[in-house]
Amino acid sequence: MLEITPSPSPARGIALKLGAVVGFVVMQAMIKAVASHVPPGEAVFFRSAFGIVPILVWLAVTHELGGGLRVQSPLGHVWRGVIGTTAMGLGFAALAFLPLPEATAIGYATPILVVVFAALFLGEQVRIVRISAVALGLAGVLVVLWPQFGGAGGGTETLGAGLALAGAACAALAQIQIRRLVGSERTSAIVFWFSFTATVLSLLTLPFGWVMPSPTEAALLIGAGLLGGVAQILMTSAYRFADASVIAPFDYASMLFALGIGYAVFAEIPSASTLAGSALVIAAGVLIIWREHQLGLERRRQRKAMTPQG
Repeated sequence: MLEITPSPSPARGIALKLGAVVGFVVMQAMIKAVASHVPPGEAVFFRSAFGIVPILVWLAVTHELGGGLRVQSPLGHVWRGVIGTTAMGLGFAALAFLPLPEATAIGYATPILVVVFAALFLGEQVRIVRISAVALGLAGVLVVLWPQFGGAGGGTETLGAGLALAGAACAALAQIQIRRLVGSERTSAIVFWFSFTATVLSLLTLPFGWVMPSPTEAALLIGAGLLGGVAQILMTSAYRFADASVIAPFDYASMLFALGIGYAVFAEIPSASTLAGSALVIAAGVLIIWREHQLGLERRRQRKAMTPQG
């Protein structure tokens, strides 16, 4: 059966992307609400296991269930699962020690580190614009981290910042592995097998102190899993209707939602360093997205120029 490509609809793509961003931030808030009692490995299990449910429904409705189960590179999926699960666990662990906006801001290091790792591991050329963006982004991350690592923050926040930064680095490595997989694997397969692998791997943490969640905690964990799966679907669907360069900047809307939820639910007021550092990282991310868009236009022009004219 041929896969039908939807007509471009930037407004629809942006709406889907914003829905995904809201879903992921609310999911993080749910995990944060139970993080002081539920270990991160257990949270990863609920997030991944229940996240599979909407993904399977989505694959069935779109007639991609078979494609979502067939793989060309099993070891590639395992490697992506190990790194991605580690990133998720570290990120969930950080939520127990950091305000939601601060954890979100440190997570913005991921796209910056992707540029660095792509140059190191994929041999991608990184010229002055992206080098400058990386430097600006890393400076922003340091501004966010300084109150913790500079001695102004408490020991628990220092630990949380370290966990969040390590999680961002693992997430960037996972993105590099995804870039390798997309050459031979369908998006549906990458999405499904990551959730499955994360579910299995999270069970390895069972001997290290899982707890019996209360009914409220169980509801939050299950809700986080379902919502995370739906957000993943919305994220994937967004790229069907608009170019990545159009919708990628809306990732940074997560800071607005994190600020609102953090204040309303957890009574968290972001520090000046968090806001200033976030602004620098967002500027760097938008610069990278803009540069990727320009390079894409140049590649399309070059391909068009090479097309034989008759």
